[in-house]
Amino acid sequence: MMDVLLTPFQYDYMQKAIWVSALVGAVCGLLSCFVTLKGWSLMGDALSHAVVPGVALAYLVGAPFAMGAFIAGLLAAVGMGFIKANTEIREDAIIGVVFSSFFALGIFLISTNPAGVSLQTIVFGNILAISDSDLLQVCILAVAALLVLALKWKDFLLYCFDPQQARSLGLPVKGLHYALLILMSAIAVAAMQAVGALLVVAMLVTPGATAYLLTDRFGRMLLLGSGMGAATSFVGAYVSYFLDGATGGCIVLLQTLCFLLALIFAPKHGMLAARSLRKRALREVVP
Repeated sequence: MMDVLLTPFQYDYMQKAIWVSALVGAVCGLLSCFVTLKGWSLMGDALSHAVVPGVALAYLVGAPFAMGAFIAGLLAAVGMGFIKANTEIREDAIIGVVFSSFFALGIFLISTNPAGVSLQTIVFGNILAISDSDLLQVCILAVAALLVLALKWKDFLLYCFDPQQARSLGLPVKGLHYALLILMSAIAVAAMQAVGALLVVAMLVTPGATAYLLTDRFGRMLLLGSGMGAATSFVGAYVSYFLDGATGGCIVLLQTLCFLLALIFAPKHGMLAARSLRKRALREVVP
């Protein structure tokens, strides 16, 4: 029985998939706490789609995919910030226009050279076939993002919670804004190898949303989000071997299951706790 359970670890490609997924999941879970607090779920969706033309161009010219994707994500983030700063258009409309435009450009580039780029790989990911060079790029991006978040998490927390207070304390609010966007772009690039462009937003939102239901302390929320992201990515990649299913789908489904369990059973913010609180309040009002 134990030999069967350890079978995935006998293959190099599965070891890479499991451990890289766990690393990316941990960083995504950490960043998702800031995304949840800031209310940037749509922004995460935008950046996950915006990196597609960068990946397509990188593949077409023979450059590292991470470089092309990161530049595309950065251009999209800066473009959204520029439009927001110079127009009265609502942020959700700006995000919709920019990310759909970038995604359309990526689809067009892929369609003009279908033999050079796999649309399925970009959209759905293929962590099982990741090359050593791509693996190194993903690890560098993930570790760099992890170090920045570890060093500056308090500044990011204050900016996400109250930008005006952060500005009054002398923090570079605009710099923190773009730094957070750059981090999201970098992590979107790293996560795209594991789950694909379509599911990156789930990894950037779901662990943080789940941790938000479980605690009122942000430090604990960071630990819960990061731990949940790492654990679900590790288990999802591992289970995908036995189920013969898409690794990204398994990872995101596990994260969704954790969210649903927290939504129902969270001791303070869950549905059952809220119902119990309402009943208690009703008994106090109506003896």
